[in-house]
Amino acid sequence: MRLLRVSCCFVSLLIASCSLRAQEIAITDSIAKTPAGNQLIIGDIRLSGNKRTRAIIVNREIPFRKGEQLSEEELNRKLVLTREQLMNTLLFVDVNVYVAERKANEVSINVDMKERWYFFPLPYFRLIDRNFNQWWVDQHRSLERVNYGIKFTQNNTTGRNDNLDIWFINGYTQQVTVRYDLPFFDRRLKHGFNVGIIYATQKEINYATGDNKQLFFKQETTTKTVNRYDFTYSYRPDVKHRHYLRISYNDERVSDTVLKVNPLYYPELRSRIRFIDLGYQYKYYNVDYISYPTQGFLFEGNLYKRGLGNDYSLWQASARAVYVMPVAKKTFLHLEALAMGKLPANDYFYNQRMFGYGYFQLRGLEYNVVDGLAGAALKTTLNKEVFSFILHNPFPSKTHDRIPIRFFLKAYGDLGYAYARNPNPTNTLNNTLLRTWGIGMDIVSIYDFVFKIEYSFNQLGRDGLYLQTRNDF
Repeated sequence: MRLLRVSCCFVSLLIASCSLRAQEIAITDSIAKTPAGNQLIIGDIRLSGNKRTRAIIVNREIPFRKGEQLSEEELNRKLVLTREQLMNTLLFVDVNVYVAERKANEVSINVDMKERWYFFPLPYFRLIDRNFNQWWVDQHRSLERVNYGIKFTQNNTTGRNDNLDIWFINGYTQQVTVRYDLPFFDRRLKHGFNVGIIYATQKEINYATGDNKQLFFKQETTTKTVNRYDFTYSYRPDVKHRHYLRISYNDERVSDTVLKVNPLYYPELRSRIRFIDLGYQYKYYNVDYISYPTQGFLFEGNLYKRGLGNDYSLWQASARAVYVMPVAKKTFLHLEALAMGKLPANDYFYNQRMFGYGYFQLRGLEYNVVDGLAGAALKTTLNKEVFSFILHNPFPSKTHDRIPIRFFLKAYGDLGYAYARNPNPTNTLNNTLLRTWGIGMDIVSIYDFVFKIEYSFNQLGRDGLYLQTRNDF
């Protein structure tokens, strides 16, 4: 669906990331033009362009206040930081922060913003397979393996960076979803919540793994039904640190025929399980641009507990870290480490997912999945920006008149390992070192769009061209 949603935005806007380098030059020039002095005093801070976004949300991201005294070097750094933090709210397509006026040692700061389009009543079309290549090659481009419908998304609903989503989905999965996210409900802008309701049914189900690939069972009637109600409390003490506590009630049911093809799908031959699960997540952001960082550090840690008793008990801990370091002009090294572990060690299928799901991916193994109880990976990428340009929107628009687009060449290599206690004999990728490598190009634009073209190789002696629209974080 990311591919489709991004394509919809691409038709009207194209895409591009922030023109950060040009902004940094402009900021540096604005400071350089001010006469040297021991300290600069921050005068007025003028906001413009935030028609829907409340000033209190913008001011939270500005790391200085009126009356504060800063050296020229400190002010220059904080002007750049202001732009980065405002762009990372994902509320704006562009931000310009600069010294607008100076009287003696007092400087006035302008923050000019261009807001995104916040309302998207979009047709929904999503491949249900894990990636485009799996659908195109393994599933022979079958239109029976897509979800379609309509998705109403109202971002920045009340101007507090809150979002309302209502989805009506049909096709492979029948689904109704209602979700509301309010990141801040208190005056100090530290506490928030997210609440959601999901009802879904499907006629085909992934019931096992064989030959390192997903195995599916399909019937004319419903194979699986899911009801989920979840609530998440969020705490953001500052811009870089975020904490989330989630609780959800889950009611899942599979048909008896699923248990015939895999008696270990659920514990004790049960066709229905009901459980409460709990989760804690910590995120740390210290990068120039979350959707495609070119410098900085990101970290995410998760602790998950399924079930309050012993029937469906599962403890799962996972972590992900991304470190990005500039190594030359317009060139940076991207390092990513992943780890996951699960207890207790049982063979129930719904506890086994490891590589091939979510962000736990190895480039070059898009057609494969690797189950396991514990796993880790290290992904290394060398990126170089080779081309960029500004697209001038032919349609009149005050907020989307300039659309920057950047192209990055890259070379990469991934290592991974997944431990399984009793792997299927046909799953040869368990309990062995996984190795992939390749070259590619990333195209980056606004609305967090990252389109990846990759030609990868793996230890199985296979190679191929892969297309992705997944952000690195």
